[in-house]
Amino acid sequence: MRRRSLLLAVPAGLVTIAGCGDGSSDSSSKPSDSASPSAAASSAPPPPKIVDGPVPAITAGTRFDQKPTVAKGTGDPSKNLAVKTVIAGSGQSVAENDFIQANYLGQIWSSAKVFDNSYDRKAPLLIQLAQGSIIDGWRYGLAGKKVGSRVEMAIPPTWGYGTSGNSQAGIKGTDTLVFVIDVQAAFNTSSSAKGSKVAQTDTALPTVGTNTDGKSPKITVPPKSDPPKKLVSEYVLEGDGAVVKASQTILCQFKGVVWNTGKEFESTYTQKRLSQFAISQMESIVKGLAQGVTGKKVGSRVLIVAPPALAYGDKPPTGGAIKKGDTLVFSVDILAAM
Repeated sequence: MRRRSLLLAVPAGLVTIAGCGDGSSDSSSKPSDSASPSAAASSAPPPPKIVDGPVPAITAGTRFDQKPTVAKGTGDPSKNLAVKTVIAGSGQSVAENDFIQANYLGQIWSSAKVFDNSYDRKAPLLIQLAQGSIIDGWRYGLAGKKVGSRVEMAIPPTWGYGTSGNSQAGIKGTDTLVFVIDVQAAFNTSSSAKGSKVAQTDTALPTVGTNTDGKSPKITVPPKSDPPKKLVSEYVLEGDGAVVKASQTILCQFKGVVWNTGKEFESTYTQKRLSQFAISQMESIVKGLAQGVTGKKVGSRVLIVAPPALAYGDKPPTGGAIKKGDTLVFSVDILAAM
């Protein structure tokens, strides 16, 4: 039996290309009859030719991160992927397979019917620009754009919802879609917490490295020291973001070692992929990890020590470094929470 990974990738979007609901526990962010840019495509079309327009005019809400009003498309839309940078940001460049955090509005070219927007929900989208995770128009159109940018796109069906469209949202297979996207943040395998250092003065607890270069922080377990019997959750780097709620999904870098041996049992740094998981789902796997990140600030690195009762107890994964009754030590960089 294979060890179950902690790297649970839960869908961050709302409705897939096939019209299925997501696995998110936060129902407040899910419209019942809209279509987000998340996708579940089995195969990708060929890369599009990207052209600078035409795209409809933005008639109101012209500032970055302000809900826009977009005019109806004029004439026939381009058969290519039309992409226009409305506001040029100055942050890091976005690349394919990065995670992005963004507000967006989507409407149909021919009717100006808005089928989805995140502004009214006050819940930006946190999703990976990867094949099968998001419609291809976003995946290709946002590559190379910088954080802080407002991007408008006109996406033909080939790189949108395909010839089937999305009946739940009223999108036909012939509809060109218009999106306005405000790119708030981007994350990749080099991302790191950037908070302020917090003194690690308790000699009975492990110490965690404070490097912010995206490389694995060193975890040092105190030798010949008994592990704590209760959950420990302490800042190593304290960020200044919002406090994480138990109802949210977080994006993070993490590393886990066994207290008794110091052996690493799982790490995003080793696997070269970020972890995105719903805290409510993690509660059923490693309660200590779920409880340890709850209440901490986004942008922080957190030391979490989970005693057996809040880890795997007497039923550890088979074939791995974790044994019956082991206490687990985590370093978690909380990059984002939605």
